Amino acid sequence: MAALDLLGRRWTMRILWELSQTPAGFRELQRRCEQMSSSVLSTRIEELSGARLLALDADGYRLTQLGRDLVEALRPLDAWSRRWAEELGPVSPGEPE
Repeated sequence: MAALDLLGRRWTMRILWELSQTPAGFRELQRRCEQMSSSVLSTRIEELSGARLLALDADGYRLTQLGRDLVEALRPLDAWSRRWAEELGPVSPGEPE
């Protein structure tokens, strides 16, 4: 339940996805996350670092082995969600996304 709580927090999955692509410093990560507020990014980095999913090194923030394992574990969920989105089809105007 603790993992689901952490992953359900706003921007957490996006940060993990961005860092799974390549390490990034704070400002670069903020830019990649569509200008998320610095306070939210700072809080999420603190939470993910505390959970040992990311770490700071000379190249910026990067996923730890635990973080990379988590991203790999989420791949089947990503594949399922893509199939689900295709099944649902385009969202009609006025419908929630």
